[in-house]
Amino acid sequence: MPTLNPAWVAAVSRLVDQSPYFQLQSMRIAGLGPGSSRLEIVLEHKHLQPFGMVHGGGFSGLVDAAGFWALYTQTGPGLGLTTVEMKLNYLAPAVTGRLIGLGRALKLGKTLGLAEARVEDPQGRLLAHGTVTLMALESLSLGGQAGLPPKFLES
Repeated sequence: MPTLNPAWVAAVSRLVDQSPYFQLQSMRIAGLGPGSSRLEIVLEHKHLQPFGMVHGGGFSGLVDAAGFWALYTQTGPGLGLTTVEMKLNYLAPAVTGRLIGLGRALKLGKTLGLAEARVEDPQGRLLAHGTVTLMALESLSLGGQAGLPPKFLES
């Protein structure tokens, strides 16, 4: 597996953190590694459903994004990913604080990839777990967008 370029990690994290969806959800990339991701949401009133707990959509968005970024760290140049299926188990409620999404790539094939993600609170309590199936498509590549540096370091 090629080595991720730290300059790419920093640049893509800045780019993604400024995207409309991440801004709307108060989500940010806290770390990317080979086949792994760490994303965080600082919980606000906007994340709560009418009964005062975080809405399930907050968990599902975090699982989807954490799974995507874990797998995306393993795609070669010129490939992008899109979610085609997601399975999610809600295990415990959250009300305040932060949600931490920990993504892990499980398998990347020629067409489909599989990742899993855990959502934890800052104390490590498991709040949700999910799997994300993603399709690899050349038309969705981030390559060359926004002047990003190369994704991988030369061997």
